[in-house]
Amino acid sequence: MAEKTNKTSLTIYYIILAVFTIFYVLPFYVTISTSFKPFEEVSISNMWKLPSKFSIEGFKAAFARLGPNLKNSFYLTIPATLISAMIGSINGFALSKLRFKYSNIVFALILFGMFIPYQSVLFPLIQFFQAIGLYGTIPALIITHVIYGIPITTLMFKNYYEEIPNELVEASSVDGANIWQSYTKILLPISMPGFVVVIIWQFTNIWNEFLFAVTITSDPTKQPITVALVNLAGSQVVQWNIQMAGALIAALPTLIVYIILGRYFVRGLLAGSVKG
Repeated sequence: MAEKTNKTSLTIYYIILAVFTIFYVLPFYVTISTSFKPFEEVSISNMWKLPSKFSIEGFKAAFARLGPNLKNSFYLTIPATLISAMIGSINGFALSKLRFKYSNIVFALILFGMFIPYQSVLFPLIQFFQAIGLYGTIPALIITHVIYGIPITTLMFKNYYEEIPNELVEASSVDGANIWQSYTKILLPISMPGFVVVIIWQFTNIWNEFLFAVTITSDPTKQPITVALVNLAGSQVVQWNIQMAGALIAALPTLIVYIILGRYFVRGLLAGSVKG
């Protein structure tokens, strides 16, 4: 009887999962099918239908208009991700292994940055970048995302390093290694799972971020693809096949990152969960 009840519960569970899966997949299906339709086939009545003939004109038009902004997004996301990951790793090492005086207070102050709303810092941030001559540039966005990324990357690496035995660092110092050598020679080589998690997290967040991108870079030639995608709609007739193709182009880099690093993501989350 108990076994029959378990099977029934499992069946209901799978049905619920299937319903939610369909709910999330349907918009993706509409996006893909619309992006491959010629403009004359795009309508509400044809929304669920496959294109009568597949066309890549939408992708050509979208890429022609989004290409420069796609480069801007790469120029922004790659350095901002790597720099914030590296700073977070160093912070995590210092806060988990060195345990200096007031380290808990320093950690709390760093974490406080996670709870500061973006909107509250926009005006002073713009004034600051105008004062130093960086307003409207990609470097200004890089600095912004690095600073805002430090709290979460520090938290991730601190948790990761705390599960690594302190004896490793102590043994290296006995062998004559200084603090920097203990980090670069001992901890950094075994930090790859942590870096994978942080890189996926940061890359996705920075790539998809819109608020800083639209306020700090007012020049369309300097804006990342998230802002350009909104401008792609235009002010009159929206060519939905181009709009959907642009959305797929914008989503492709994060998808590729997940495909390449996704199998390491869960492994990185679980790495160090058991000491030793």
